Amino acid sequence: MMIWRAVDRFWEFPQAPLIMGIVNVTPDSFSDGGRYGTLEAAVQHALHLVESGANILDIGGESSRPGAEPVNEEEEFQRVIPVIEKLAGQTD
Repeated sequence: MMIWRAVDRFWEFPQAPLIMGIVNVTPDSFSDGGRYGTLEAAVQHALHLVESGANILDIGGESSRPGAEPVNEEEEFQRVIPVIEKLAGQTD
């Protein structure tokens, strides 16, 4: 159990927090500039995040940067599903 104290308040956490790794598979990513837009780059980045301690992976196929154009569901699936499928056999 983890207990945090801030001045006169205490927060109890029954378990350690989980770490989420973010893998943006968009060509116009706000945070990484599209660096992981290819299947191999995205998978390698995701594996690196897991090796570095990520408990959860968020594989994103639509940019949330200001002014980004929305993508339709099919395009988002085409970006995300291949990464998830490839990772499924390599991670827990």
